[in-house]
Amino acid sequence: MSGDSDERGRRRAAGTRRAWLGLAILLLLPWVGGCGANQSSVSPAMRIGVVDPQRLLNETNAGKKAKDMLAAFTKNRQALIELEEKELRRMEEDFMKQGSVLSANAKREREEQFRRRMAEYQQKVQDLNREVQDKQKSVLDDFRDKIEALSGRVAKRMGLQAIFDRGRGGPTLYFEETVDVSSQVIEEFNKVYP
Repeated sequence: MSGDSDERGRRRAAGTRRAWLGLAILLLLPWVGGCGANQSSVSPAMRIGVVDPQRLLNETNAGKKAKDMLAAFTKNRQALIELEEKELRRMEEDFMKQGSVLSANAKREREEQFRRRMAEYQQKVQDLNREVQDKQKSVLDDFRDKIEALSGRVAKRMGLQAIFDRGRGGPTLYFEETVDVSSQVIEEFNKVYP
């Protein structure tokens, strides 16, 4: 019981320290900001843009090719799984048909064989799913690298200091539509990767 109150006391003290630290930072910000305001390297207005990676994936030639390649790869792996499923169903049907005429020993052997094949099938499904996930990660990481490089080109051409990811889960919570440069990046993408 005293351990609980000690823990609460430590949490309360840590919370108080964080509050004081936050207050100190707030008080120091105007002073620190004022020190740099006279420097000529500070830009009077920061120009930024945002880009929608999902839109780039859907609307660029390279993105469409990547999606088609992933779909074909996934379909191929799914076909392999379906072949294995078909073979397992055939084995099960044969066992059901022959079950009444098989000896107890032969039945046990067939059941054991079926269990081994089922375990192999489950392992193969896991391996193929992992392959698909690895391929998706590889293709999307490569596409993301292209987005970053081409966004940099567009940013320099437009005089932007930064371009942020506006996609779901990205760092951008709010932006005005006028700063969306996805169309310009799509245009650049289709020039570089026809």
